[in-house]
Amino acid sequence: MAEFDQYSENYKEVLNSSVDFSGEDSSYFVNYKANYIVQLLGPDFKGKILDFGCGVGLLLEALAEKLPLAEVHGYDVSLESLAILASRLGRPVKTFSQIVDLDKDYAVVVVSNVLHHIPPSQRKTAFANLYESLGIGGQIIVVEHNPLNPLTQWVVKHCPFDDDAILLKMGETCERAKMAGFKILRKYFIVFFPKTMSWLRHLEAKLKWLCLGAQYVVVGQKEKNG
Repeated sequence: MAEFDQYSENYKEVLNSSVDFSGEDSSYFVNYKANYIVQLLGPDFKGKILDFGCGVGLLLEALAEKLPLAEVHGYDVSLESLAILASRLGRPVKTFSQIVDLDKDYAVVVVSNVLHHIPPSQRKTAFANLYESLGIGGQIIVVEHNPLNPLTQWVVKHCPFDDDAILLKMGETCERAKMAGFKILRKYFIVFFPKTMSWLRHLEAKLKWLCLGAQYVVVGQKEKNG
């Protein structure tokens, strides 16, 4: 995944180009996810959060702003991306490039559109590492592209830094999480309407069962050590 170094300088611009057909830019989708996490945790959340695969810090920056009492950390294998992240955030943030260096007491680990970059043969290990990074009662929040949505497939196919992407269905994500030891708390689909149909977005909460959302969310909890 260190190939993301080549996109670190213009990551947001490339991402904007990939999603512009929706009528929104990348900030809409970043805030969509950040607002969900704040709704889940509460605006006064004071725990420790890891953004796993944080890249240049678009989501991490939003979380740091919306959860000012939380301690927010970032992990990414792209050193160039981490360097840009450090220069653009308005508050100190601890970052890691080696998974063995991660803390082991996170209250929340966010994995946003990262798993599809991890080869299937390495996903079991990835979930095991994420499990070990959480304290007892800690939660993992996975946001992933939904391969059942044809527009999502189109975006991934035409996004330069998704050349290595192997999308995984919600069922695989849940199964991988359960095999690692997580109890699944929530699972549903999100992001249904483009900007031209934004007047329908208030219905999205009622459509979370529908497998045509552009992305999906899986929330799991660590209940015991090991």
